[in-house]
Amino acid sequence: MSSDRHYSNHLCTETSPYLLQHAGNPVDWYPWGPEALHRARAENKPILLSIGYSACHWCHVMAHESFEDPATAEVMNRLFVNIKVDREERPDLDKIYQTAHSLLTQRTGGWPLTMFLTPDEQIPFFGGTYFPNESRHGLPAFTELCQRVVDFHQQNQDELEQQNRSLIEFMATMNRSETGAGSEPDSMPLDVARQQLEQQFDAGHGGFGQAPKFPHPTSIERLLRHWAGTRSSDQPDEKALHMALFSLERMASGGMFDQIGGGFCRYSVDDQWMIPHFEKMLYDNGPLLSLYSEAWAVTGKPLFKHTVTRTAAWVRREMQAPEGGYYSSLDADSEDEEGKFYVWEQAELQALLDPQEFRVAAAHWGFDRQANFEDHWHAHVYRDSAAVSHAVNLPGTQVEALLDSAREKLFQARERRIRPGRDDKILVSWNALMIKGMAQAGRCFDRPEYLQSAQCALRFIQESMWHQERLYATSKDGKAHLAAYLDDYVFLIDAILELLQVRWNSDDLDFALQLADVVLQHFADPDGGFFFTADDHESLIQRPKPLTDDALPAGNAVAARVFGRLGHLLGDSRFLDAAAGTLRAAADAIRQGPYGHTGLLLALEEYLYPPDTIVIRGHSGLEPWRDCAARGYHPRRLVFAIPDTATNLPGLLAERAPGDTTTAWVCTGTSCQAPVTNLDTLAALVQERADS
Repeated sequence: MSSDRHYSNHLCTETSPYLLQHAGNPVDWYPWGPEALHRARAENKPILLSIGYSACHWCHVMAHESFEDPATAEVMNRLFVNIKVDREERPDLDKIYQTAHSLLTQRTGGWPLTMFLTPDEQIPFFGGTYFPNESRHGLPAFTELCQRVVDFHQQNQDELEQQNRSLIEFMATMNRSETGAGSEPDSMPLDVARQQLEQQFDAGHGGFGQAPKFPHPTSIERLLRHWAGTRSSDQPDEKALHMALFSLERMASGGMFDQIGGGFCRYSVDDQWMIPHFEKMLYDNGPLLSLYSEAWAVTGKPLFKHTVTRTAAWVRREMQAPEGGYYSSLDADSEDEEGKFYVWEQAELQALLDPQEFRVAAAHWGFDRQANFEDHWHAHVYRDSAAVSHAVNLPGTQVEALLDSAREKLFQARERRIRPGRDDKILVSWNALMIKGMAQAGRCFDRPEYLQSAQCALRFIQESMWHQERLYATSKDGKAHLAAYLDDYVFLIDAILELLQVRWNSDDLDFALQLADVVLQHFADPDGGFFFTADDHESLIQRPKPLTDDALPAGNAVAARVFGRLGHLLGDSRFLDAAAGTLRAAADAIRQGPYGHTGLLLALEEYLYPPDTIVIRGHSGLEPWRDCAARGYHPRRLVFAIPDTATNLPGLLAERAPGDTTTAWVCTGTSCQAPVTNLDTLAALVQERADS
């Protein structure tokens, strides 16, 4: 995005790449903070709040049309105190004002989010998303809208006061939990969600609903787990398995997956997963790494393995900082055009590839078909390698070799292009999702480099973003700041529990327990569950208590799951009570809309059917025991191989002292089997548990 170097506003000292993109605007932008809020009150000017993020295409469009235009900036500066917010740094503000937008307009929100707030209490009284610089598509010109908003604010104070009070009262009721009779969690929502997912399933192309189509990892995980829970019965739910695997296959074969460089884009603009919105977000790719690793554990299908290895390679190559943390995102645009970095002209393809490579690549990725993106070609798998082999009459091994060489040539050519912008701030919550994904992939495929990548990211967070026993949410260029949110804490605990199953580190368990203590002390709602912000966070017009999944799983969903797992691992009733209280507080919301709470359903399943927790202790040679216990897809099984050198372990682990021989303790919830000292006995026991 271009900016005029003659201008400088209050964003120039920020660390957010998104805010810095606007530091040269003629708009007198402020970051959210005391200076801007005080000025609005002192001058009695409404606040124009603009929320976006650096990889957002329409944020760039509105910035170019309006915020870089001196005439538009003059109107904004005269009428408002203008505040620019990076929704990735301040998800608390984004959650609050997206909710308010939906209540005020009765429409879903998005980015850029444009809200107009009262100067004294920051209560929104009007809002929208993208507004054009000229009147079109039924939307007024942005400068015209600004003047109308100010006129309305000045002339309708009584009406606005009543609207504001109603809005605040309603938003306050959204956090209340009905924890009386009938709120005890039960299994019905698991079955209802299964049916709702089938109703939304796209049988032709995979996924759920119609375009724009998002990957919805928690929904796919819910289906995999539903199948796993029925596979030993007389009627295993093969349809649930099909819906999950078919969706993963089509996404991996589509243009939403970068067929040349690896990694998933945010969503598909069509039903076929062919053309994505080209931004790549860390928070999508972490959960998808986990999902594709699990799908491979179920099937052993090469497509799933290739998807994991190419995604992990992209993350390590382009998204991991030298200091260890993972960057946030890659822009959709390059050279001011969406997707330009990723698409091809046919003459360019023919020049880069030899005739055989082009023949095979064209049959595979559709380069011999009609252009599919604005007179250009974007790679989408039309035929798998077996179908290509038949079509071009070449052996399968030769087809695979030609595809590999074609992919490498296209990748190298693409590397010479002007790259999309990268948002290089490091967010704890998104890093935690990727740490978990890398750890799962490393365990499934025995790739120590994935584990090393995850460990480096965790070390960076602990050394650079953990200060005086509290987390900071974001870091860039050596500066960590902003109080962390519920997601940061509980996602990181979840990631650590995954890492501990790959390799034990007592210090990491201690860190997870410190994080858990902060959540219980500063985020807990006495009525059950957890608020998104801590009790000492900045006072805002609402304190959200997220239950519903959006682009990320709900913080309360992950909290309920990790506290249940910690409680069973350590025999600690505090954690078990926290998990149960969260699910009781959410029970009515889950019953009313199971499909919208699939993250909470994962926790509900483990509450109703506690996981097997297997702890293995011994002097050496623990790997065969761990591999025996962890082999295959068993989502309700946790396996921790702890060497005898680990001492001063907390809770129940302290009782799992190693003897003269390797020993395994197999517990289901609070019920434990007799200790096992023979590997064959352990194999038989875990097989029995898998089939029960």
